[in-house]
Amino acid sequence: MSVSRPNKAEGAPPRGGVKPKSKTAASGASGDPVWDQVLNEAQAAMAAEPALTGFIFATVVNHSRLEDAIAHRVAQRLNHSDVDAGLILQTFQDVLDSQPSLSQSIRADLAAVLDRDPACNRYLEPLLFFKGFHALVTHRFAHELWRQGRKDFALYLQSQSSKIFTTDIHPAARFGRGIMLDHATGFVVGETAVVGDNCSFLHAVTLGGSGKATGDRHPKIGAGVLIGAGAKILGNIHVGNCALVAAGSVVLQDVPPNMTVAGVPARVVGRVGCAEPARTMDQMLAPENLGPDDYGML
Repeated sequence: MSVSRPNKAEGAPPRGGVKPKSKTAASGASGDPVWDQVLNEAQAAMAAEPALTGFIFATVVNHSRLEDAIAHRVAQRLNHSDVDAGLILQTFQDVLDSQPSLSQSIRADLAAVLDRDPACNRYLEPLLFFKGFHALVTHRFAHELWRQGRKDFALYLQSQSSKIFTTDIHPAARFGRGIMLDHATGFVVGETAVVGDNCSFLHAVTLGGSGKATGDRHPKIGAGVLIGAGAKILGNIHVGNCALVAAGSVVLQDVPPNMTVAGVPARVVGRVGCAEPARTMDQMLAPENLGPDDYGML
């Protein structure tokens, strides 16, 4: 997905001459096309909705780079009297400094939302408002803290995310880049789950275990997979690259690459009708993949 470099963003800072932290934030000429685009969108939003000027300025324009704005917004959403937003933000910044590759993952996730969600028209929207993106960013920070041995802080973030975003992702679960959580309500992922790059998930998806088994007990999702609303994938099974799991399915066995599965329990109903189901976001089963008995039951 290409992003054209916007013109220089104009606009006075709000209230009492408060100035951005850097000339970059004021000018919109950072050398980072995505960040420049976000700044341009923020200036336009402040002009269109003056009531949100203070919020947008503090969250976006007053920062020097995209990662700082995202970390600030997510920390504010996770704020609680037990652990305030300032401490959470400092922790996030420490993680970003210690793990530079995290920035690339977060940027890929942001781009995925704009690319795949037809309701999203600007980078600014997931940055400010979309809880699926915020929940995924929270998990990425929690996962890095888990890897660093800071498991209690990671579990705290999981708990807050569960309460605020209604997602429950174990900090040990591993996600590739370019992930989209659409709506995200009820999204549950277990400890040993692994998700490949460029996957898309609708709401109420579960990547769960099959019982009390310990050890490696959760699903492994390949790259480019689309999992429809309400689908449950249970146990240490594999979903192949570019597969499609239809909405409401219960998957209990491996799914071959490039295949569509549907039903309870899920069965293969045909090949995926496109090369990249996670990008097209087409959840409908192709008619050629349905038999006469399937109409009215799927």
